[in-house]
Amino acid sequence: MNKGPLASLKVVEFSGLGPAPLAGQLLADLGAQVTTVDRKPVAQDPTDINRRGKRSVVLDLKAPEGIAAARLLIAESDVLIEGFRPGVMERLDLGPDTCPDTMIYARMTGWGQTGPWAHVAGHDINYLGLTGALNAMGAGDAPPVPPLNLVADYGGGTMFLIFGILSAVIERGVTGRGQVVDAAMVDGVPAMMGLIHTMLAQGSWTQERGSNWLDGAAPFYRCYTCADGKFVAVGALESQFYVILLEKLGLPPAYADDQNDRSNWPARAAQFAAIFATRSRDEWAGIFAGTDACVTPVLSFKEAVEHPHMAQRGNLERRDGVLQAGPAPRFRPLGGPAN
Repeated sequence: MNKGPLASLKVVEFSGLGPAPLAGQLLADLGAQVTTVDRKPVAQDPTDINRRGKRSVVLDLKAPEGIAAARLLIAESDVLIEGFRPGVMERLDLGPDTCPDTMIYARMTGWGQTGPWAHVAGHDINYLGLTGALNAMGAGDAPPVPPLNLVADYGGGTMFLIFGILSAVIERGVTGRGQVVDAAMVDGVPAMMGLIHTMLAQGSWTQERGSNWLDGAAPFYRCYTCADGKFVAVGALESQFYVILLEKLGLPPAYADDQNDRSNWPARAAQFAAIFATRSRDEWAGIFAGTDACVTPVLSFKEAVEHPHMAQRGNLERRDGVLQAGPAPRFRPLGGPAN
């Protein structure tokens, strides 16, 4: 029985940490048959969310028998995912050249398969730092603030790995041949920065952190502290949304005339902050509910589960008592009922 749009896809994933396991999990969520190659037995642990939907095979890759078994598993698969440093799979004699011509060999690294730093260790914060993106995050009078490990690891890493895999699947359907996918976080992060690079080229984005449209400098795109110490997120970028924000805050409509005048941003931000500090977060959420002012409460992980919109869509769920995201994106047949 078909259990998702990728139910026909067989994936072998060599176990690791970070972006590659998430890629395997997301493929499994959409129906792919994902087998993880482990070097030692792994206990069934419901808190290890990246393993959901996968089966495990334990192989000793230092022994000829383990390598032989890995080759058989690879031969039965459509996609191979590995996240080791360049050359590791080749030293195991499991590199791309040992695979069938139809194999989609997906390689996930921070620095890429080539380049002066290809063999150097690193983490999300390091890869993000090299792209210029990290320098743009945080207040101007403090060091940059890492955005968890969401941007390089999972945005520039996992999502581009999956993008590469599925692109290769489509191409294989045309030519019958596989591909080697070189997914590097230092490639993926710049690819996501088209808007920022556009604004840099047009002179509307400065190199100074905390002085731009989307980095917290604009009074209409930042977070504010409320009377109860909780926060609201304000994202009234467009003029028509900014007008509603001003109305709800009791501020003059004429403020909309010079919304993007950076010289008045500090004063306006201070004024907004003073107003938001007069009510609790949930009071403000009620005031802005159902409007296009783009003002929302900043929720904790626990609160996010209970929010009416998140709860109605089932974005977050508990499996075996463990909080986690449901599968995304969602699919339905054309003409079928909406989810």
